[in-house]
Amino acid sequence: MGILKGFFKFIGWIIKFSIQVFIILFFILIFIEVISDEKISSKANLVELNLNGAIIDDSEFLRQIYQAKDDLEIKGVLLRIDSPGGALAPSFEISQAIKELNDKKPVIAYASGTMASGSYLSGVWASKIYANKGSFIGSIGVIMQGANLSELTAKIGIKEQIVKAGEFKEAGTMMREWTSDEKQSLQALVDKSYELFTSEVAKARKLDLSTQKSWANARVFLADDAKKLGLIDDIKTYQEAIDLTAKTAGVANPAWKKADKLDKFINSFSTKVANLVLSELFVKVR
Repeated sequence: MGILKGFFKFIGWIIKFSIQVFIILFFILIFIEVISDEKISSKANLVELNLNGAIIDDSEFLRQIYQAKDDLEIKGVLLRIDSPGGALAPSFEISQAIKELNDKKPVIAYASGTMASGSYLSGVWASKIYANKGSFIGSIGVIMQGANLSELTAKIGIKEQIVKAGEFKEAGTMMREWTSDEKQSLQALVDKSYELFTSEVAKARKLDLSTQKSWANARVFLADDAKKLGLIDDIKTYQEAIDLTAKTAGVANPAWKKADKLDKFINSFSTKVANLVLSELFVKVR
């Protein structure tokens, strides 16, 4: 009963806290809107887009790309990348969107940490690719992997039951070892994906596909080696990338577009509230 009473007490606290926060948030939003309405001497003509973390869901980043593309005031884009890559399809989607954006206004890609695998593909169509001297570049390759849990399931007494249509519907299963035909089918899929990846990089960076073993063997290179191979254009600092974006865009008086205050505030607020709730739940459970 003590635990149950404590749980309901906690729920009541959460409700009260949420109401108080909502009231505070309401007035803060009004304040933000007032600040946002202040006259700005010059309109933003440059914008920075940040591609961070694993590439799984491309929807939000695509929205930012298309927004920059359609904004007539924006003359140039700095694409700052620090990502280990991710799924092939969203990486290709971002890559094509950057290509379309670069056709309308110059995009300068800057590898601030890691620009590898899917994130390298994402930024490969930028006008120029610059990198921090300590950044990791490349990892141009494709992998498909899965565990074989057959011995484990046999030990704990789990048996699989399957009803399927199509010879390769079960290809990639973790419940048994893959058959030779399944491995061959999956290998063909990986090979085709690799061909798409390397062809796209070769076209964008004007590289010779016959030498792909030197730059597309899934190795990760430091910026200096990546430059020698033609994967990047030069080694620069972040500030130099900022200046070169303005210069490439032909902007005499750079004015960078700031992130939307309301979006930043809501994202920050929701993260803090989530962390607070999780920490409280953790304490209560213990």
